Amino acid sequence: MTTTLKSKLHDDLNAAIKGRDELRSSTLRLTLTAISKEEVAGAEKRELSDDEVLKVIAREAKKRREAAEAFAQGGRTEQAEREKAEGEVLAGYLPKQLSDDELDTIVAQAVEEARAAGAEGPRAMGAVMKIVNPKVAGLAEGGRVAGAVKRLLQG
Repeated sequence: MTTTLKSKLHDDLNAAIKGRDELRSSTLRLTLTAISKEEVAGAEKRELSDDEVLKVIAREAKKRREAAEAFAQGGRTEQAEREKAEGEVLAGYLPKQLSDDELDTIVAQAVEEARAAGAEGPRAMGAVMKIVNPKVAGLAEGGRVAGAVKRLLQG
């Protein structure tokens, strides 16, 4: 029997509560709440697939990263550290991110494909992104992908 990612989150939450791990339990609670909200959003209630749950976790992890940066810029290091720690808890549930070299290799192949199809220069950004995004979905953040595409298109 396979367990869903959502049930794994529930099991891990129970273990964190029993182990009195406040950081982990509060992070998992917030994430499960976000998943529940996503399930009831829209016309009718539905059960999210593991891919959809991963997207919610990735969105929550991104929120933590952005909040940590904002707190750090505001000089609130304690809150920034807390947000970073929560982001690390969530990162454990996400697929391993591509390294810069791996991402550059995929983008370079996509740039070649786009050029073969007639797309040239900075205007080729959209065409290249259409090729790259399905290949790196969930493995690299959109901003990193866009930066790599711009860098390679500019030469």
